[in-house]
Amino acid sequence: MSIRDDLEALMVIPGLSGHEERVAKAIRKRLDGYGLTHRTDRLGNVIATLQGDDAAPSILLFTHMDQLGFIVRKITDDGFIKVERLGGVPERALAAQSVLLCVGEGKDVPGVIANKAHHATAPDEKYHVVRAPDLVIDAGFTSKKDAEHAGIQIGTPVVYKPQVNVMGENRIVGTSVDDRAGCAVLLAVARALSHRVGGPTVHLLFSVQEEFNLRGAVVAAQRLMPDIAIQVDLMLASDTPDMADRGDMELGGGPGISLYSFHGRGTLNGVIPHPAMVRLIEDVAMANGIPLQRSAQVGVLTDLSYVQLLGDGVASIDVGFPMRYSHSANEMCDVCDLEALQRLLTHAISAVGPDFPLSREIS
Repeated sequence: MSIRDDLEALMVIPGLSGHEERVAKAIRKRLDGYGLTHRTDRLGNVIATLQGDDAAPSILLFTHMDQLGFIVRKITDDGFIKVERLGGVPERALAAQSVLLCVGEGKDVPGVIANKAHHATAPDEKYHVVRAPDLVIDAGFTSKKDAEHAGIQIGTPVVYKPQVNVMGENRIVGTSVDDRAGCAVLLAVARALSHRVGGPTVHLLFSVQEEFNLRGAVVAAQRLMPDIAIQVDLMLASDTPDMADRGDMELGGGPGISLYSFHGRGTLNGVIPHPAMVRLIEDVAMANGIPLQRSAQVGVLTDLSYVQLLGDGVASIDVGFPMRYSHSANEMCDVCDLEALQRLLTHAISAVGPDFPLSREIS
């Protein structure tokens, strides 16, 4: 399997935060195929450990399996469905979107977010964004009883209708690129490391509930207590007209590192990466001819923000791939960036030895 194959396969598997088991099942099957033992904790995190040199710092390499979406909160008497958002769903991108109500494998129900007929839309409504609590999903039911008979109930997970589209030679567009692309990269790293000799202990973690509360990875990390943590997620591409002033991150320009992230909207957390980790990634990229982009953003937060604070502190860095149109039903990435990211991570892991500096002091 290639990164592209894994990405396209994982993108069409629904896995709302807290309901990731179908994705986890697919990932465990792939790990089995590489001959890697793994375990799943009570929260649903999937962990595979490759034992190595105990004298070298241990590494946690992780990404999240879950996606954002909705939870059913009410079924009306005439069979329409109302929902609550789960995660940072952009309300202005929701009208008329196709969705999937996740009842169970082989039983999922398609639906569409209702959009008022244009011919009946008053002038003062034309530029109005409907708030998430006011959204209505039409799944073709004519009564509450019909919806319940199909398995819909309060608490049913709802996601964007899974889809994959290819644009050009290497660009993939569709649902949950965030962060099934990260999962595909970690699987490729797992394949590359499965027959290695030597090197540090590496914990590969496919985490849960990142889009919900950013704490799923903490459960696994506090048990593993790594010395180093490398988190893989999207980097905001800034090569479209609406994002041009946000940075210099280009789709197809190679993987990136975050030099600063801060949520800035009520959550006082973020990541200022460990200087030794920045040097490691930059040196490995240069030595192996891998292009490396840099990001510094407010409004971005990953679960590394919490993992870095465990124990005596974890030497941490966010590494990722450029992505356009985050949290929409059609996110976009470039497969070449993912392949380069896999090479970067594999080389970086092999460069960590017993003498790797964990102090923040710059020599």
